[in-house]
Amino acid sequence: MEMHQKELVTAGTPIEQAEKALIMIHGRGGTAEDILAVADHFNVDGFALVAPKAYNNSWYPLSFMAPEDQNQPWLSSALELLKHTEAELNKQGIASENIYFFGFSQGACLTLEYITRNAKRYGGAVAIIGGLIGENINTGDYITDFEQTPVFIGTSDPDTHVPLERVQRTAEILKNKNAEVLLEVFENVGHTILQQEITIANNFVFRREKV
Repeated sequence: MEMHQKELVTAGTPIEQAEKALIMIHGRGGTAEDILAVADHFNVDGFALVAPKAYNNSWYPLSFMAPEDQNQPWLSSALELLKHTEAELNKQGIASENIYFFGFSQGACLTLEYITRNAKRYGGAVAIIGGLIGENINTGDYITDFEQTPVFIGTSDPDTHVPLERVQRTAEILKNKNAEVLLEVFENVGHTILQQEITIANNFVFRREKV
């Protein structure tokens, strides 16, 4: 069975020269190149931009709210790929507190699941239309602390793939894990990334000064 390969598409400042990095995670049917283009709208000058590629353009086969075992072994492979990506950046001299995440749709779900399973002080995260993964959220998977990492979650109400209740529960869990969470719900805007969300991401996550 083919699994996700450790193949990264990069842009921005070369990793060995950058002090900060943004890991960008595409949605189902998207590509690494597509998601990298979104960075043109973020205040990430000087960042290394890194986008892992999903096998067959999908991180896992079913809905993010399917029983977790039904999305295996793809989900575990995807989480392992993100762990490898973070470790590779660390090895190149970029500390996790200077690593940021951006994910859209299926990529937002994967982003939120990964950072919550591996909570620590990251630079920040932006998740547009996503929530923690599983038929029921298994909070036993989340044992560490975000140390006030800023996380912006934007979503549409309604959304055909991601129920608002799951997004709200996700925000609550991240807050309980000591993330600084900003959740914004936009009415009837569809499954897309909004200019308002770009602006909020820039103000809340990418322009922050460490105190």
